[in-house]
Amino acid sequence: MERLLTVDQVAERLGTGVRFARRLVEERRIRYVKVGRHVRIPESAVRDYLAAHTVEPVRAGLRRAA
Repeated sequence: MERLLTVDQVAERLGTGVRFARRLVEERRIRYVKVGRHVRIPESAVRDYLAAHTVEPVRAGLRRAA
């Protein structure tokens, strides 16, 4: 079974405040599980969120002309 993280643990892994992690849940921008009244976020959801919001650098030869 996959490990479920608390909102505090997700905030720590993202390097953000708890408020940001709670907002991700509230706005349904990250998958989560309700365990009673507790919110838990699967580790894979954090990986998926990071992968979806990762911006790759532009190589020098591919810059657009201004």
